[in-house]
Amino acid sequence: MMDRRGISEKTVMGIIQNPGQSIEVRPGRMVLQSRIEILGKEELIRIFVDVDRKPAEVVTAYRTSKITKYWRTKP
Repeated sequence: MMDRRGISEKTVMGIIQNPGQSIEVRPGRMVLQSRIEILGKEELIRIFVDVDRKPAEVVTAYRTSKITKYWRTKP
């Protein structure tokens, strides 16, 4: 699935280990996301992870150009 979306396993693992942001969607599920540059264009990689499992399980990962829609700014 990640290959179809143009996201390497190395990129996913890097974001999981050091996310730009971590957002709880619901108890047991987190979105880990980071801004990255792809071909000179800034995009957001979002990874949904079920953290209530051992080991944690990646549900899905995708990239989007809609950074302002998903990136949380601190108040």
